[in-house]
Amino acid sequence: MKKILVVDDQLEVRALVEATLGIGDYQIFQAKNGKEAIEITKAEKPHLIIMDIMMPGGMNGLEATRILKNDSETKECIIIMLTAKGQQADREEGFQAGADDYFSKPFSPLELIKKVDEVLG
Repeated sequence: MKKILVVDDQLEVRALVEATLGIGDYQIFQAKNGKEAIEITKAEKPHLIIMDIMMPGGMNGLEATRILKNDSETKECIIIMLTAKGQQADREEGFQAGADDYFSKPFSPLELIKKVDEVLG
């Protein structure tokens, strides 16, 4: 079973993404900030991380992505940014941090399912 970590400070967004992906054969974990994301990633080794950028708690999604992509234990995890920051400069910053793909909120659940199936297929 493939593991997915959903990282967002808003419970509603985490629940929506989990419900969206719940139809697949995935084990889904949730984190509410970058620090939790790193801890869960090191413990569970998810195949895919869906990461928000703007989160409180001292570490945003870009910082967490950089840390995960620069760690030999976690650098193979695929990271898709899912964020309200949808400008071209934001996308470029996400990719520079190490993101493998980028989705803007609000997002299409069908497009997210399609992307997850493509990445984990």
